[in-house]
Amino acid sequence: MKTAVLVLALVTNFAIAAPDISKRPMIRDRITTEVPQKNIRPVARALHRNVQLIATVQLKFSIRPLLRPRIIERKAMARLNARRKGQVCGDPDLQGEEVGSVSARIKGCGIKEAVRLRSVSGVKLSQASLMDCPTATALKDWTEKSAKNALRSVGGGLKEYRIAAHYVCRTRNNKKGARISEHGRGRALDISGFVLKDGTQLTVLRGWNSRYGKALKLMHKGACGPFGTVLGPRADRFHRDHFHFDTARHRSGPYCR
Repeated sequence: MKTAVLVLALVTNFAIAAPDISKRPMIRDRITTEVPQKNIRPVARALHRNVQLIATVQLKFSIRPLLRPRIIERKAMARLNARRKGQVCGDPDLQGEEVGSVSARIKGCGIKEAVRLRSVSGVKLSQASLMDCPTATALKDWTEKSAKNALRSVGGGLKEYRIAAHYVCRTRNNKKGARISEHGRGRALDISGFVLKDGTQLTVLRGWNSRYGKALKLMHKGACGPFGTVLGPRADRFHRDHFHFDTARHRSGPYCR
C-alpha cells in the first residue's frame, strides 16, 4: 500500500512539472546516401583557357615599341663598317692596317705577317706600332682584363698608351754580341706611360712610387700571363722607366720581374 502511494506521488509531481503545451516535433531532413556510379569519372578543370584569355588581353593593350629613326641606324652601321674596314688580325677591337712581310738585313729580324696597330679596345697608341697578330691579341687581352680595370677610377679611365718602342732590329738591351731582341721579331712592345681621359699623364718612371703606384703595379702584375716576358722598374736599370712586354714563350712559364 505504501509503495503504491509513493508511486502515485511521483507521477503526480512529474505531471505538475511538465509544460502545459509540449513542443511539436520537427520533421527531420531525409538522409540519403549517394552511391557513386561506375560510369562517371572526375574531369579536370580547364584552367589553361583562363590563362590564355589573360595573356590575350595583355597583348591586346601592350604598347607597340617605337622604331628607331633611320638616321640612328645608318650612323650605327657606318661605325660598324668603319671598324670592320680598319680591323686587323680579324678582330674589330684591333684597329690599324695590315703590312705583310717585314724583312731585315740582320739575320733573325723581321716579321712574317706584320700589322701596324693604332688602337686596341678603344685605347689609342701614341704611335702606330709594328707587331705580329699574337702580340696584338695579347695586348688586347691585357688591356681589357688588367689595364682598363686598374685605371677605371682614375682620371675617368684609360685613353692612350705612350709607346716607347715597338719593332726595331737590334740586340737585347742594345748590347753588342747579344741575341736578337724580341723587338726585332715583332713580338715586343715598350710602354712608358698612360694618358687618362681627363688629360692626366702617368709615367712608369715617376708614377711607380707615387699615389698611382698601386694601379701601375696591378697592370704590371696583370701582364704576366698574356705576355711571356714582363719587365718593369724592379727588373733592372734598363727598364726603370717603362714596361717591356713580349710574347716569347719560356719552358718554365712566363718570366715576370
